[in-house]
Amino acid sequence: MLSKNKIKQIIALQKKKIRDERGLYIIEGDKLIKEYLMSGMHIRTLFAKPEFINSLPDGLNRNIDETEHASFDELKKISTLKTPHNAIAVVQIPEKQFDSNIILKDLCAALDFIQDPGNLGTVIRSASWFGIENIVCSDDCVDIYNPKVIQASMGAIMHVNVYYTDLQRFLAGAVEKGVPVYGTMTEGESIYSQALGKIGVILLGNESRGISDELLTYVSKRIMIPRLNNFRLGIDSLNVGMAASVIFSEFARR
Repeated sequence: MLSKNKIKQIIALQKKKIRDERGLYIIEGDKLIKEYLMSGMHIRTLFAKPEFINSLPDGLNRNIDETEHASFDELKKISTLKTPHNAIAVVQIPEKQFDSNIILKDLCAALDFIQDPGNLGTVIRSASWFGIENIVCSDDCVDIYNPKVIQASMGAIMHVNVYYTDLQRFLAGAVEKGVPVYGTMTEGESIYSQALGKIGVILLGNESRGISDELLTYVSKRIMIPRLNNFRLGIDSLNVGMAASVIFSEFARR
């Protein structure tokens, strides 16, 4: 049985301030937790139904510091979902060294003030699928370890490095090195006719306001996804998660 103090500690990790203080975050779901373990990642504490614990392949338990049996009602208390999975785990936030010189040697994505957790998770998932290993976020983007981001990324955070930094300084460094910055916006050139390189920064803007004015000065190529209908009302744009998938796909195709 989980103690009230233990439940309180786990629920507290839903807040960014507490995650930062403790260096821990939460992952949920049978498939996601098994993938973490099979990839060699370490789990601090596993809270799960006995049947889930017994279903773990031999050898995976060595990557778990502590295992606690939990009932459905207990999992429901600590879960961020309306209907909890059979397992929830507390994982340590990995230490990653930000080095713009390394990142700018390949194709990467930069995110300006992305606020919706689902959008960030989708961008990370798309980046992983299309082989983009690094994402650089402005400091005011939603936290990657927000439970909703974790769920939307579907485990892709295991394969993509996400950094938070001063985006203006990062883009200035890219321009100084002669690295192209592809700004995604409605008034750009069609991505299907634009020359795309294997090295560069794909800059994606905020859900409602787009790319910040102070960052537009660093954009060397303005790209857009052409609209292929003439409807005057209805959908007037793609959300940033959908747009990222289309753009990443076209870069990968080239």
